[in-house]
Amino acid sequence: MAWCETEQVDYLLGLAKNERLKAEIQNPMAKAEALYRQSGQAARVFHEFVYQTRESWSRARRVVAKAEYLEKGENPRFIVTSLDPEPWPAQPLYEEHYCARGDMENRIKEQLMLFSDRTSTAYLRSNQLRLYFSSLAYVLLQSLRRLGLEGTELAQAQCATLRLKLLKIGALIRITVRKVWVSLAGGYPYAELFRQIHTKLSAIPLKG
Repeated sequence: MAWCETEQVDYLLGLAKNERLKAEIQNPMAKAEALYRQSGQAARVFHEFVYQTRESWSRARRVVAKAEYLEKGENPRFIVTSLDPEPWPAQPLYEEHYCARGDMENRIKEQLMLFSDRTSTAYLRSNQLRLYFSSLAYVLLQSLRRLGLEGTELAQAQCATLRLKLLKIGALIRITVRKVWVSLAGGYPYAELFRQIHTKLSAIPLKG
């Protein structure tokens, strides 16, 4: 943080909770608990304050706290930032800006689900080719989510779930002189969903 401030680089970082930080949000946490007791749903209250550690920080900094109460109890979270509160108030700073980092990590995990980590050959080019295949597979599945899965139970499913439930179907393939017949397994549990997606994709006009 000190380096970022010296170099005029803004930062937004997670901050490990401690007793001093939790003491700062006693009232917001009590409010979140009251909201949870009233609605039965997870409740969160945002609060910000200026904070400085006793030894390790050279200056006081802006801290934003999420006082959240869940079924399992209190769930406080803290972030520290150099960003000004006017363009970035506490709640959008946490929910829209900071949480986007976690979503980015989910996209990286999806690449791993598509075997992007299988780069164990002795040659750079073959490893690079495998990464190309993984990236292409991710683009195809993302297009499938956007064009075919909207409004279905798999609209937000991860790549591994799509592979398992939608693409890995037992089938019998018969090749004749004029046609190739693909007979899908009659016991496939997502047959109706598969038909819905096929209908959606078939209605998209082809370009070119």
